[in-house]
Amino acid sequence: FNTLTHIYEEHKLPSIAIAGGCGANSVANGKITSNTPFERVYVHPAPGDAGGAVGAALLIDNLLNKDSKLSSFTPYLGSKYTNENVSEVIKRNEYQDKFNKENVTISKIGDENLKLEDDLLEKVCKSIGEGKVIGWFYGAMEWGPRALGHRSILGDPRRSDMKDILNLKIKRRESFRPFAPSILEEYVDQWFEMSSTFDKEVPYMMKVYKFKADKQSLVPAVCHVDGSGRLQSVTNKRNGRYYRLIKKFYEYSKVPMLLNTSFNENEPIVRTIEESLNCFIRTKMDLLVIEDFILERK
Repeated sequence: FNTLTHIYEEHKLPSIAIAGGCGANSVANGKITSNTPFERVYVHPAPGDAGGAVGAALLIDNLLNKDSKLSSFTPYLGSKYTNENVSEVIKRNEYQDKFNKENVTISKIGDENLKLEDDLLEKVCKSIGEGKVIGWFYGAMEWGPRALGHRSILGDPRRSDMKDILNLKIKRRESFRPFAPSILEEYVDQWFEMSSTFDKEVPYMMKVYKFKADKQSLVPAVCHVDGSGRLQSVTNKRNGRYYRLIKKFYEYSKVPMLLNTSFNENEPIVRTIEESLNCFIRTKMDLLVIEDFILERK
């Protein structure tokens, strides 16, 4: 913070970008606006060596093309699959045998019992409210160390037993390790302590903020022992169906967030349809949403 304050005094700019491996220190990132004069803090979704490569490319581009500007950026740069791809994989004999053995039913948007996207979102929200664990696989995979709603496992943040359910069914990790809240960006300042009007933007889960005192007991599954949470702010423009899912859960529960953790057991985050199916079958996950398909254990 002394270093950052010195940098501010030298340049008098209200915004700063944090890069390198230290950018993954989400606790420190979340305290910059309250401990320095900076008002806006940007942290790349992959702030280590991968992010450094992007910074180098942007620097050279700026030197060669003075008028060049990066108009938009998304971390969703990875593998993406169509409903046809999903259908092709789940029809394979190896998976059909496993589905029969595990008593898995499959439905798709357009079916009689799942006519619209809203029906899918309704079913997922109801399942989350029942304490079920949801695999969520949608769109292009996110780049970086955080699951950002395209390769995520979702749960109910209101349940005090949700961490135990997740660790029992899937994660099997240390009980002190917290799970993260994905929250509708328009509600961030109502749930977290803010030092700057720009603090509402945390799209890449790279900052930790304190929950407001009256909110901590409402979401025990995503509130850490010190009252903080490593949040992801979610917008319709950036996140599409994931935003609509959380909004539907808010209508259902009056809580504008979901518990979000990476879609994996003890391996890297799943990338392909096959990897997501294998993780679903291998663990005790209750529901798997892949694009427009829902797989459910009965």
